[in-house]
Amino acid sequence: MTSDEELWRKVCQGDAEAFADFYRAYASPLRRFLHWYLGDLQAEEDVAQETFLELWRSPNGFNPARAPLKRYIFGVARKRAAEWWRRHPPALGKGAPEQAVPACEAGTLLASALAQLDPEARALLWLRQAEGYSYIELAEIFQIPLGTVKSRLFAARERLRQVWSGGIECS
Repeated sequence: MTSDEELWRKVCQGDAEAFADFYRAYASPLRRFLHWYLGDLQAEEDVAQETFLELWRSPNGFNPARAPLKRYIFGVARKRAAEWWRRHPPALGKGAPEQAVPACEAGTLLASALAQLDPEARALLWLRQAEGYSYIELAEIFQIPLGTVKSRLFAARERLRQVWSGGIECS
């Protein structure tokens, strides 16, 4: 049994200390994922809290034979984030809220370009490029067919290319 499986077994038994360890291990990667999915600090915190609360109240949904614990957690968070977007749709023609960042830094340019993508595209790119998930893993997290993952990632990358070729300017 892996350490994740052992930790999760203790969480399922209601072990609050194990849940605290679980939270410390996964809160940061989950918030980074939600940052790219939601683009709103308060929403990120709310959705992360809802995700961990759901996992504490009803921990029995995880099956280590199907997927690693981190993938399961990201799947739960993605569903919560999608619910948040349904309750708080962006203004017509806008993606996620713009983020206040200093001008002319490479990270600023990337953040500006990513902010112009829809939330799912940002989340797919983040999980693929930054977290290293495979296409199959992304299909499981987003509960969409493998071909859909590939086409959405292609479309997201093309959109980024369009944004970059449009010449994002520093102010």
